[in-house]
Parts: sequence; C-alpha cells; structure tokens
Amino acid sequence: MRLALYQCPPQPLEVAGNLQRLQRFAHEAAGADLLVLPEMFLTGYNIGSDAVSTLAEARDGASAQRIAQIAQASGVAILYGYPERAADGHIYNAVQLIDANGHSLCNYRKSHLFGELDHGMFSAGNADLPVIEFKGWQLGLLICYDLEFPENTRRLALAGAELILVPTANMVPYDFVADVTVRARAYENQCYVAYANYCGEEGAIRYCGQSSIAAPNGSRIAHAGLGEELIVATLERQLLLDSRAATPYLADRRPELYGELNRR
Repeated sequence: MRLALYQCPPQPLEVAGNLQRLQRFAHEAAGADLLVLPEMFLTGYNIGSDAVSTLAEARDGASAQRIAQIAQASGVAILYGYPERAADGHIYNAVQLIDANGHSLCNYRKSHLFGELDHGMFSAGNADLPVIEFKGWQLGLLICYDLEFPENTRRLALAGAELILVPTANMVPYDFVADVTVRARAYENQCYVAYANYCGEEGAIRYCGQSSIAAPNGSRIAHAGLGEELIVATLERQLLLDSRAATPYLADRRPELYGELNRR
C-alpha cells in the first residue's frame, strides 16, 4: 500500500482555506492509496472552546461532503481531523476516513484527552477501537495522546491491526514521542504506525514536526523534518510477515499474568 502523510503548519479557524490546501495536496499525493492529515486539520487545534463550538460539524456535514469530493477527484482516500458535533450533543476531537469513492469508512473519537487544552474543548470518546479493512490491510485509528498509552496500540494489534494511523498535534517539549515512542509502538506490536503531525506555531504552541511512518521492525520508512512536507512510502506486507516471524511478541504473550493491570 502506498501511504502519504502531510505535515503542515495549522491554519486556525480557516476551514475554507484548509479545504483548499487539502485539494492541492491530495492531487499532489495522487498515486498514493491514502493521505493522512494532522489532528483537527479542518479547523486548527489550539483554537479554544468557543471556536470549537462554532466550527464543529456532524460527521456527514458540509466539510465531510467536500472532502468526499476531493477524495473522488484525486483518487486518494483521506483521513482528516475535525471537531465533531455528535447527535448526543457533545463535541469530540475526531478523525474520519473517507475512501476514494467518497464513502466514509470510519469515524473515531479521541479517547485520552490531553491536559486542559483537550478537556476544555472536547468530551472523551468511549474508547471504541475499530479495525477496518482497506485495500487488503487491517487499519486501526488513534489520535495523538492516545498513542502514548500502550494499551491502545496493543488492543488494536490484538484485534488484527496491521497499520495504525495517528493524526496528531504534538508539540515541544514532547519530541521524544515523535522520535522514539512511534517506533517503539510499531516494534512492540509488530505493525506499521503512521504519525502525521503539525509543524510551525499556533498561539503559544510550537509543534515539533517529525511525522513518520514506522515499520514493524522499528525502522522509519519515511520521516519528515521540522517544516512543511509531504512524505510518501510503500508498505510491504513481506516486511510485516518477516518481522512478526522474527519477533513474535503477540504470540509469546501470557495474558494470564496481566489480569492485575485491569484492576488498577
């Protein structure tokens, strides 16, 4: 599978502008099967609760319909972050995957909220971690801080995920996550992990960039620097199979020893 990640500075509050640059970069990514964008790409991330409330949309809202058109025109599936106004009245930090035919394949809500920033704007998702089929691959979805809890990636791996997609808005001084944690999660769960971050600044936040696609053997098959960049890589199933044969963490687990973890 051919996978593209767009690392970019946020354009806060500029929904129309973000849709315009998505159209441009989706066509630039033509030939890839899937384009992954950062967390809250549609509106910007550090925008405050009033703006989130104003700009939040239903998962089938006007922006989703426009992104479906962009996906169809470019022939590339798109995973994007946005503030979701749900039927239950809550607003969630969400991502949606729309395929190249313009169909929504999955909508995921961030389950682990980061600090006052997230808690002030969003409700937490219910930790439903779906695994979906795409182009013959099993995909799992997380958002930013979700990745930093090993239970999330392990649950996805045990459910069959071969690739975990992580739109993110990771900032300085948490560069360690982009540099080390992404590769560690890929290695310990024997799957690919794609981490699409922002760069630049947004208010008081300085984003650390370093978007990457990590392979099951812990290597990076694509890695961005600190600036705006579109990175593309091909995921090889044989690498996945060889790595799982050489490092059988999932097969060697002893779940009977881990019950205490669920009681703490």
